[in-house]
Amino acid sequence: MATGTEPPATDPHPRGGVHTPTRAAIRAPHLRTDRWWLAPAATAAGLLAFVVYSTWRAFANADYYAAPYVSPFYSPCLAENCEPMRSGPNWELFGTWWGVSPAILILIFPLGFRLTCYYYRKAYYRGFWASPPACAVAEPHGKYTGETRFPLILQNVHRYFFYAALLVALILTYDTVLAFRDEHYAWGHMGLGTLVFLANIALIWAYTLSCHSCRHIVGGKLKHFSRHPVRYRMWQWVGKLNARHMQLAWASLVSVALADFYVYLVASGAFDDPRLF
Repeated sequence: MATGTEPPATDPHPRGGVHTPTRAAIRAPHLRTDRWWLAPAATAAGLLAFVVYSTWRAFANADYYAAPYVSPFYSPCLAENCEPMRSGPNWELFGTWWGVSPAILILIFPLGFRLTCYYYRKAYYRGFWASPPACAVAEPHGKYTGETRFPLILQNVHRYFFYAALLVALILTYDTVLAFRDEHYAWGHMGLGTLVFLANIALIWAYTLSCHSCRHIVGGKLKHFSRHPVRYRMWQWVGKLNARHMQLAWASLVSVALADFYVYLVASGAFDDPRLF
């Protein structure tokens, strides 16, 4: 007896998406009447804007250091063609043969961390690939293999990029401490750039520690919380951050771009860093 869930018998070649043998026999692609497309469209626009800006700055190889500030896109500087930064993150691990921007050497680590992040996966899967474009809206692809095949199976390296992101956050913290100097490297000074760096590093740490991998490392394998009270407290604290992971992901993305843009303005001479004391 027909139940109303079988695909129409008159359609011998069902299409992808909702029109598959395992889906209900609904002709409409979805039943949503709201502007469901606004969220993925805004996400795609925001991510695309950051990609365009960061690509320009990464390959510019200029205006990334204005004492005492160094752009987070270029820290640490691992090539010999870096601008000399007194007491700064100059680690000349790559010789003179590296002729392109030194930012390429370091951006792979924070970029890899964000690309494999659980929230960012959802964001660009929906915004760029429509997989799926929104809740209760079927994806237009004929089949779905998830993250079981190359290249998406590489998303599983997220936990390792988390360790690299911790190291990058520590280096950016060091850069923030150095921002309490003036242009002559004298300590005990604060400029507007110092506040920009402080806000950025706070958001970077909050986003990094709110990561799902961090939450799992802290308390994911514990079977008895009562036997590990310290780790249980840490797990609760990371869990509260994790609840705001999406907001922290966007806030830190904006803050790192603003910190770089601030250094660019000062280094290019377009803006003088106001000194607070």
